[in-house]
Amino acid sequence: MFSRLFLPLLLVLASCATASDPAPAGPAKAAGMVSAADPRAAEAGRWILNQGGNAADAAIAIQIALTVVEPQSSGIGGGGFFVYHDSKRGRVFTYDGREKAPDSATPRWFFGADGKPLPYRQAIPGGRSVGVPGNIRLMALVHGRHGKLPWAKLFEPAIRLASDGFALTPRMRNAIASHRDLAGMSAWGRGHLFGPDGEPKAAGEVLRNPELAQLLERVATLGPDYFYVGPAAEALVRTVRGAERNPSTMVAGDLAAYEAKQRPPVCAPYRGYRICGMGPPSSGATTVYAILKQVERFDLRALGKDSPVAWHLFGNSMRLAFADRDAYLADPDFVSVPVAGLVDPSYLESRSRLISPDRAIDRAVAGVPPGAPRTTPAPAAEVPSTSHMAAADGAGNVASVTSTIEGAWGSGLTVNGMFLNNELTDFSIAPELDGAVVANRVEGGKRPRSSMSPTIVYGPDGKVRLAVGAAGGPTIIAQVAKAIIAVIDWDLSAQEAIALPVLFAPGDTLLVERGTSLEAMIPALQALGNKAAPMNPGFKANAIERVNGGWRGAADPRSEGVALAQ
Repeated sequence: MFSRLFLPLLLVLASCATASDPAPAGPAKAAGMVSAADPRAAEAGRWILNQGGNAADAAIAIQIALTVVEPQSSGIGGGGFFVYHDSKRGRVFTYDGREKAPDSATPRWFFGADGKPLPYRQAIPGGRSVGVPGNIRLMALVHGRHGKLPWAKLFEPAIRLASDGFALTPRMRNAIASHRDLAGMSAWGRGHLFGPDGEPKAAGEVLRNPELAQLLERVATLGPDYFYVGPAAEALVRTVRGAERNPSTMVAGDLAAYEAKQRPPVCAPYRGYRICGMGPPSSGATTVYAILKQVERFDLRALGKDSPVAWHLFGNSMRLAFADRDAYLADPDFVSVPVAGLVDPSYLESRSRLISPDRAIDRAVAGVPPGAPRTTPAPAAEVPSTSHMAAADGAGNVASVTSTIEGAWGSGLTVNGMFLNNELTDFSIAPELDGAVVANRVEGGKRPRSSMSPTIVYGPDGKVRLAVGAAGGPTIIAQVAKAIIAVIDWDLSAQEAIALPVLFAPGDTLLVERGTSLEAMIPALQALGNKAAPMNPGFKANAIERVNGGWRGAADPRSEGVALAQ
């Protein structure tokens, strides 16, 4: 099962891997802070803070700017989740801007002419993988409830970047070269990203995007409806319906009817801290929390970050959590998701008892949490190309936001200077397995399950301690859980926590980051009965933490990201 489901993921991780110098962290006493995967996007967020904006405004400006400078990963052609601590109200809010399937979609959406499910890689290119983008509606919802500056102001940095141009970075060029089939699938993509010789443009070359600048200007001045109704929406529909590969049946009404939603946050305790994240259709909060709670009875502090036993416990807890994730997590508007049962202390205690410090679990299978419906586990083959951003302001507001177009360059389709997502391949392509219904199957109007895990951690004093999230498909969950353990149990800074190597265990094999101390632990992990193997790095996390009454930022040293103080 492992090789069939996750070999494509590992190949993509290998192709995305890049080396870079460690990203600088901001000072601990900063009044405001932003962290993003691209320096130009981070600067957009800082500029907004300096214009008097709050954390919600800054995060929105970062997201819009990422559409320009990191088009391979996220942007307004995709969707996201927004977790926000409102200091005045003293509570956390979570907002769902996940893409939706067209109303015409059926459980056999990704079946071929032969009546069989398409191979995953064949389902990605073209129109059928494109979900109705949610990010513009998401940002408008958050801005209307929490924003401070005028809507149009938040677009100014991105419009300048698109109009004046920006330098192609080594990471973006690598993404073009590694995925040239999707990056150059459209005539616009070929002209924008490739030179006359058919090779990717050189790092450092200035890219201008007047088509995207025009779209952003109109959304800024005319409001979010411009994106979902009228010429922009009609152009998007024509693009996906007219795709040469896998044409869609999306109609203008699918865009016009799209709504972002406020969802109940998922919050639960861990060692006196409170972990808050995004509920379904995200699988992040419940799965991250299960990993943490199932190891809470072990003394991870005493074991330390260099202990193979600590990583063995972490990996086996992840195996159990992913088994439950694959069985139960899906769009709550279509499926009864047992959220309360999945974070129930008694249930997680029973799952924890399956974990031993001196032997591996033979086979991780889903449990039966309270309130669980009858369903069947069915992993979806997510691939990494996402972005996380965080922002905090002097008033104590904090945003933790993850956004994606799914795989690198999404569906390969472009319109109005942006790449469109391939988010619908986050559904489980086969609607049934062994005669049982799959919770995350395709249905009309449904949102696919996601691994995006934007998280805010509250300290024992009730104040925000950490805002963290990551990119990298299902490895997002591993990266976030690892970072939280490193901060809480191992007293590491957020920067040190993000930089720690990653262990990812979605099945019965512990995958450890190649070229790190974890790879050297493989014999010790195997001696405990684990299957263990190296995986190439393709990780990208960002965070902000509260230290000594101020904010300190963190960005993944594997990425081009930075944290910038106000």
